[in-house]
Parts: sequence; structure tokens; C-alpha cells
Amino acid sequence: MPGKHAGQEPSIPWAMQVKAVSMEEPKRLIQALTGAILGCGGWVLSRSANDSGLLTILFEFERRACVDIYSLLIAAGLELSQNGHLRFTELCQCTRSQHQACGAEIASIELEIQTFPAQLTSSQSVAGCA
Repeated sequence: MPGKHAGQEPSIPWAMQVKAVSMEEPKRLIQALTGAILGCGGWVLSRSANDSGLLTILFEFERRACVDIYSLLIAAGLELSQNGHLRFTELCQCTRSQHQACGAEIASIELEIQTFPAQLTSSQSVAGCA
């Protein structure tokens, strides 16, 4: 029915794509993030890694946990992109101002993390000491 919802704004769920970099070892990082997301009440829908150190984690959580989720990403050593920081800040502020109305809504994050091979990080630290 095309005219049924004319003039109404559709409810737009919080679905974000966030990019980050990390110097952590990929296997350890994906395990730590998975555990922390689950510990905050989130759901990890998928996770993957490739040979070049690119990790992708798709997860969801109730918006009332957005500050905890944002904090765990930073605590895990991720360096989020500027857009990632802006979007998380917006989500947290919006949720805080409308906590009763939207706290139980679901937010979805597709997190793409570029990690670096151990050989590269080892050679950089040795070169930095010379």
C-alpha cells in the first residue's frame, strides 16, 4: 500500500559500518572482542579473517549497552576511524537522551579491522630502536 505511510518517516535502525586498525595479533583480538561483546549482552552474527590480517565482525546489541560496546572497542586497542568515533558518539548521545523510548532497540555494527602481520610489527619495533 504505497499511500498508507505517506508523510511518515520510516524507522531507521542503527546499522553502522565501522573501520578500525589494531596492532594486536588477529586471532587473539577476534577472540577477545567476541568475548567482550557477548559479555555486554551482544550477539556476534559472523566473524571472519583473511591472510592479509583483515578481520570482519558483524554483531548486534541493545542500544542501552552502546557506551559499554564503544568502551570495549577502545579498551581492546582498536583505533577507530574518525567516522566510527562520530557515529558511536551520535548513537550514545541519542540513546542517552531517549533512553526510555529506544533503549531496547537493536543496533547493528559491521566492524572491519585491519591488523598487521607479526613480522611487520616486529621489524618496525626493531627499526625504531636502532
